[in-house]
Order: sequence, then C-alpha cells, then structure tokens
Amino acid sequence: MTDSLRAAREHCQSLQDALGMLRERDLGQITAWGRHLAAVLPVGGRLLVAGNGGSAAQAQHLTAELVGRYQRERPAYSAIALHADTSSVTAIGNDYGFDELYARQVAAHGRPGDVLVLMSTSGRSPNLLAAADTGRAAELRVWAMTGPRPNPLASRADEALSIDADSTATVQEAHLVALHLLCEAFDAVVDDPGAAVAGVAGGAGATGPAERPRTAAGPAESARTAVRGWRDIA
Repeated sequence: MTDSLRAAREHCQSLQDALGMLRERDLGQITAWGRHLAAVLPVGGRLLVAGNGGSAAQAQHLTAELVGRYQRERPAYSAIALHADTSSVTAIGNDYGFDELYARQVAAHGRPGDVLVLMSTSGRSPNLLAAADTGRAAELRVWAMTGPRPNPLASRADEALSIDADSTATVQEAHLVALHLLCEAFDAVVDDPGAAVAGVAGGAGATGPAERPRTAAGPAESARTAVRGWRDIA
C-alpha cells in the first residue's frame, strides 16, 4: 500500500470514527436546531452564521441552503454569512481590529429571538468568542459547532455540538454532515407550516420545536439513518 493510499484510508477512517461517536443526544440536538429554525425563520426571524477559513465556507454553505433550498422547493428564508460582506469585513477589521469582525455585525443585524451559529474547529477564535458574547447580550440564541471539548466557545454558547476528533479536516467534514442533517430537519418541519407557527406561539426557545412528538419517519430518524450510512462505508 502506498503512503498516499494509506493516508486516504486513515482520513476516511477518522471521519467514520467521528461520526460513529455522535450519540442520540447529539443527533437529537441537531434536529432540534433545525426544527427551531423552522419555527423562527418563517415568521421573520433571522439566522446569522460565522466562522474562519474553512469554517467560513461551511457557514456560507448553511446560509445558501436556507436562502436557496436544500432539497425540496420552499420559500426563501433570511440567513446571513457574516464573512461574505467584504466591505464590512475590511472596514471593521481596519477600524476596530479582527477580533471585532463578527461582534459588530451581530450588533448590527441581530435581533432578540434571532439565531447565531458560530463554527470553529478549535473553539478558541477571539472573533467568534466576542460574537458569542455580543449575541447573548443582544438576546440571540447562540449555537456553536466546535472540535473537542473543553473549549471556550462551547462554554459561551447556549448550546454546542462538539466533534471529538484530532484532525481539523475531520471536524469540518463532520460539521458539514451536521449542517445537512439540520437542513433535513428544517425542511421536514416547514413542510407543515402549522407546526412551525405553533412552536413560536408556544414560546418555544431553542428547545420548543424539539418537544413535539417524534415519529419513526421524523427528522431524528432521518439523522440516525444518515449516520448509519456513514458507519457502513468500507
């Protein structure tokens, strides 16, 4: 076996191991996030997402799935990747410093009840920590996707999904799987607009939509099926 083939197999094994360690609680959290967004966005809420480097690309991937569509045809929803406004990014970085890059945009765009998703493989990026603090102070719901715990970002967020893997690439790839599972849960709920409105009317917060009874064919089961598929890769 060549060194390059061995490296490729090890890379794939690392991803399988990381996905295999996602517990029922983790899958339930991902689907709860999707259901919460399906309750908030259709009634005028907004999603803000931020990350650095590859995580910035993941952030933009998520917003594209919501402003565009994931699989099924549905309305467009408000989702903003905070790194993508280059004029704001360069102005804020120049005038206030890189650590304020996202916090100032959260202060500008975020409203109480909106959702802020922060993505970081290390969980230690100062600009994301500042954004988390600003988001919580402004009464946004702050979710983090990080690498292994403990890390400061997971501690500062309202809720966090932490991937237990040593490789940055593996963490980012697992985050992408989580984003797609979130989108599947989102689409499953927006197919039933009455359920989404009921979630907000009940003052659901981040856990409200997840409290609706799950069926065997619901978002949580879809997440379990998807992860089982990864585990079966040879």
